[in-house]
Amino acid sequence: MKRILSIIGCIVVLAASSCTKKYITPNPNQTILLNVKSTDWTTTDGGKTYSAVIDAPEIDSYFNDHGGVLVYFSFTDGVYEQVPEVYQGISYSYTHNKGSLALYAQASDGVTAISRPDDAVVKLLLIESN
Repeated sequence: MKRILSIIGCIVVLAASSCTKKYITPNPNQTILLNVKSTDWTTTDGGKTYSAVIDAPEIDSYFNDHGGVLVYFSFTDGVYEQVPEVYQGISYSYTHNKGSLALYAQASDGVTAISRPDDAVVKLLLIESN
């Protein structure tokens, strides 16, 4: 009787620890590094706000409505800071639409004129979503 219970116990343990299949889907996200030069920034209000528009054909109409867009700035090699961000008294933000990414810079108080932003690397992270 003990032997039968031992065999049944082993069968239960083996059945409970059986393998399960895991399906791993590839990561469809994209990381794009872009160089934004100081001369790419323009102002229309005497230096209170600067903007730079970057072509981003990866943001198609579907992705614009259903995907996620994250932006990071690097003014120092290898150091990225996520936007929106205040860096050295300048507030950075962005918007996106089909085919483009618009970057904005203004004084953190919103009224003081600022200098044109320095050259920067922009990391554009596009995240797929269902």
